[in-house]
Amino acid sequence: MASLRDIRKHIKSIKSIKQITYAMKMVAAARIKKAQSSMLSARPYAFEMEKAINMLRCEMAEDDFKNSSSYKFFETSNPSGDIGLVLVTSDKGLCGAFNASIIKKSISFIKSAEGKKIHIITVGKKGRDFLRRIKNANLNFYYEIFGIFPKVNYTHSNLIAENLIKMYSEKKLSKVYFIYNEFKSMISQELKEEVFLPLNLRFESAKKHTGRISDFYFEPSKEKLLEGLIERYIKSQIYRMLLESQAAELSARMNAMENASKNAGELIDGLTLKMNKTRQAMITTELNEIVSGAGALEE
Repeated sequence: MASLRDIRKHIKSIKSIKQITYAMKMVAAARIKKAQSSMLSARPYAFEMEKAINMLRCEMAEDDFKNSSSYKFFETSNPSGDIGLVLVTSDKGLCGAFNASIIKKSISFIKSAEGKKIHIITVGKKGRDFLRRIKNANLNFYYEIFGIFPKVNYTHSNLIAENLIKMYSEKKLSKVYFIYNEFKSMISQELKEEVFLPLNLRFESAKKHTGRISDFYFEPSKEKLLEGLIERYIKSQIYRMLLESQAAELSARMNAMENASKNAGELIDGLTLKMNKTRQAMITTELNEIVSGAGALEE
């Protein structure tokens, strides 16, 4: 049976842990509002950028489009080539199943590649550290970036986009995938595995909008404008995904720390009850000994 000193020591250590988890919960809660606001602002921008590309693409002749430098982002030049992967995880733990679900998905992704070489861009330490421990996998770590959460900005997405475009062009990849968590609500996020390149934009559905720009003249040309829009679109989509992941991480950490604080409170209550019962038993034993001793003296 544990002594009173051991139980008190246990209670003290759990109280210290509870203070830490509660503080982490409050920090995440303070940051989540700003992260959520940034993410919600980025969504319509990315959508409107896609719509602008659709409209411009529908204005171009098919031959002009195929001969433009932007065409490589819509059709792969090497269907049987290597694969690209951008994996977005956090730098730190204590955020529930946030990283575990992404890592589990990445393992499944690597197995499904069936021996093809995978060129990887990692965002966050957790994913990078895990993938580097995998043995006998045909992986090439092309670029890594960490320390950007929870202060993601457009500079980070520019760096990733530049390396992604370079990797896609240099390695003649068949496809580039993104694996990340998309923010859904304060209590949930959705694991996403998306084909990022080649781009899959809905040109057919955009034809009804072409009347808006059909009477415009373009300088220097539609091809150059499309090239600039594609680059901005890639950067804006990466920025949106980073913001989604950031908001999802903060909400996951807030919920995980709230549950940890609640569990710590329940443990403290249980140990306090145990301590009181132990102390009561000790007092009862001492009283019995005193009564027995007094009875022995009277005899």
